[in-house]
Amino acid sequence: MPVKHDSIDELVRDAVADAMRKVAPVLQRQLAAFAAEELERSLELEEGGGTRGAARHARVPRGEMTRWVADKRARRVPTFVVEATGLDTKKKIVAKYGTNAAFEKGKPLPRQR
Repeated sequence: MPVKHDSIDELVRDAVADAMRKVAPVLQRQLAAFAAEELERSLELEEGGGTRGAARHARVPRGEMTRWVADKRARRVPTFVVEATGLDTKKKIVAKYGTNAAFEKGKPLPRQR
């Protein structure tokens, strides 16, 4: 015989409580497994002498820059471009040579706009 409910809130509350009783043990086991994996990874990194950030983001030594493009991603203007153009900011270079103007060391300057 079905259980009689007095309101919709009680019906929903009972349904959610029943679902949580079934799902909670599975979630607990999965979270414990994830925590164990993360702990193992952390212990391996400590034994290796490195830190997680250093292992993931090893820097490559910078070489001499010979090509530069004045695009949206460009940040600093290399010295060879400053010396060749006499302009020291990306905005000034883009205004004179246009967006995506490519500069190469030892080659002539790109066409001005």
